[in-house]
Parts: sequence; C-alpha cells; structure tokens
Amino acid sequence: MAKVLIAQGGGPTAVINQSMVGAVLESRKFNNVELVYGAFHGVRGIVDEEFLDLTQETTHNLEMVAETPSSALGSTRDKPDLKYCQEIFKVLKAHEISYFFYIGGNDSSDTVRIVSEEAHKAGYPMRSIHIPKTIDNDLVENDHTPGFPSAARFVAQAFIGANLDNYALPGIYIAVVMGRHAGFLTAASALGKKFPDDGPHLIYLPERVFDVDKFLADVKATMDRYGRCVVAVSEGIHDAEGVPIALKLAKNVEKDAHGNVQLSGTGALADMLCEEIREKLGVKRVRGDTFGYVQRSFIGCVSDVDQREAREVGEKAVQFAMWGDRDGSVVIERTGFYSVDYRLAPLEAVAGKTKVMPDEFISESGTDVTDAFRMYLRPLLGSGMPDAYRLRQNLVAKVLEK
Repeated sequence: MAKVLIAQGGGPTAVINQSMVGAVLESRKFNNVELVYGAFHGVRGIVDEEFLDLTQETTHNLEMVAETPSSALGSTRDKPDLKYCQEIFKVLKAHEISYFFYIGGNDSSDTVRIVSEEAHKAGYPMRSIHIPKTIDNDLVENDHTPGFPSAARFVAQAFIGANLDNYALPGIYIAVVMGRHAGFLTAASALGKKFPDDGPHLIYLPERVFDVDKFLADVKATMDRYGRCVVAVSEGIHDAEGVPIALKLAKNVEKDAHGNVQLSGTGALADMLCEEIREKLGVKRVRGDTFGYVQRSFIGCVSDVDQREAREVGEKAVQFAMWGDRDGSVVIERTGFYSVDYRLAPLEAVAGKTKVMPDEFISESGTDVTDAFRMYLRPLLGSGMPDAYRLRQNLVAKVLEK
C-alpha cells in the first residue's frame, strides 16, 4: 500500500488550497493509496517530520478549505540546496512515501527536481511531481500559472477603484504591484480601464529599463493632457545596469532571508517616486500605495477560472503520478478560446527558470500593454468582473459668466 505526501511552498495564493485538495481527493480515489499526508510548513515541515494525516479529513471540510485563500498547510521561504534535499529524501524514505507532490513556483520545482534525482540515485521507487503555483506568472512552459489570475483580478479591480477616486479628486496616484522580474501582475492593471482617459495612464514593468527623468517627463505629459495621472509600477523596475530603482533611491536598504533587496510590503518605492514628483515637478497632490501582500490571498475577488484550473492541476498531478512512469511538472496549455489542457513537462525544463512578458504584450512606448495582452488575460479573470460607469457630460449653459 502506498503513502502520499503533499506540501505547499513559497508565497500563498487565493487558490493554492484548490490544488492541495484536488491532490488529496484524487489520491483517495486510488485503491493502492493507504495514507495521504500533508507537510506542515512545506519542506521545512518535511525535514522536521511535521505531518498532518489528511486521510482523516472529511470531504466537506476539505472542500471548505479549498475555497479558502492562503496555504492551509502553511508554507516556507526555505530554498533547499543539495544537502537540504538529501535530508528531505531521507525523511520521505523513512516514512515510506511513494508519491511526493510539491505545490509551488520556480524554487519549488527545483526542489522537486533534486529530490527526484536523489530517489533515482538511491533506486527508491517514488514519483515526484511539481504542481505549479505563483502569482508572478513566471513559470516557463506554462501559458499561465494558478494564483496569477486571481491576483490579476484583484489588481484590475483595485485600479478601477483608484482611477474612480483619482477622477473625482484629480492628482497623481502611484501604486506599486508585486513582480520582481516579470511584469504580468502589474500589467493586469490595464484591465481596469473602460474609457480612453481612464488610468492607469502609465505602466512600468521590469521587462523595460526605468529612467527616472523619463518617468517624470511621462507623468508631466499625462498631467498636461488629462489634468491627472494614475501610475502602475512593478516592484522590480530597474535601471540600465539592472540596479533596482528601490535600491537607487533608498537611503536605507532592507534585505530578505535570501539576501534579495526587500521590494514588497515596505512602501518605500511608492514613497520615493512620489517624493521625486513633488520635488522635480512641484505637484502637491501626489499619493502612493503599495499593494504588497494583500494582492496574494484576497478573499473578495477570486477568479472562478483560477479556482477550477488550480483544482485540476492538483488532480492531474495525481493522475500523472499514478498512471505515468516519470517525474515532472504539471503544465497548463491554452487550447482555443478559451480552454486549457494539461501535460507533464520534464522537471529540468521548468526548474529554476523564469518567464517574463513577451515583447508582443508590451506597447512600443514601454508604458502600456497591447491588445494581445488584454486578449490573453481577460478570460483568466473569470466571470462577474465589475464595470465602472460615468455620468454623461450634458452641461447646462452658464447664466453668470465669470
């Protein structure tokens, strides 16, 4: 009889639990599966042998958890090296795990690759499958990644609201969106536009070099044209040498556990860009926001398409493991308009690689997206997207000329 182990890694998303529950329920359908475990706090939980017995969970409660954002099993930011992965494999072997499923992004896929190689070297019979997840949408091979559509839906709706606010009380508004290397999530802000003069008027992505002087000129030109300016900025914008703008403008630099400059959640980049505008352009009404972690697991605007596909990648992972003869990473492929199919890609084709926005999705100006991107993203946002309307400008003639 076989044992299954499922873990979640990296940043939480609004639909990662759909993948976990999909894998649990699909595993419990197979007669050869005796137990289904969940590792508490990802690979750290595996090394520490902190397992939950998910075989004992009721189907009803699993379904309720599936509808709940964030990582129900807990997550970790540990980035395992070879020695760490050898410890993971040691625990998996001791617990006689036959099927290992790890839900996560780039680093998680690389962890699965190393663990898979260790199992093969030891001659240990175990299937290791990576289940895709990331709001950054930067996993290669995939058309898109579970978690991204819901985060994109949040970003689009947030900019609808920000634009309405800015329309009522004109000024300059800047919002910083997650995305260290890939600009997909920031680009989603464009889906909040309805009228030609709606914001975001300017979108800055890490796929293009960011020049502060050009930025100030863009903002001034937009203000001259519309009398207001809404700006979407990726946290990962950088100069021609690849230096993050947050690092260039910052007086004090904060770094994360991996030594990366802390770009998310500090609010520093938005504040610094606002200060540049106040000093150089002399505009007083300038406001900045950082969406930070709220965009990852926001419960109020989850894409139903994202939920469905996140569930299916979990289910397909189990099917590939049970019926296949190789390890791999589940990949989403777009077929037609709009449907998807799933395949199992080799782990080495996905592990540790980063996808960025293709040139055909970015406008020639570098500060907007193309219709090709809008067509790509719109079906992913799901049903029931809200719309914003305006009063028609049926002006009444003035009586007292002033």
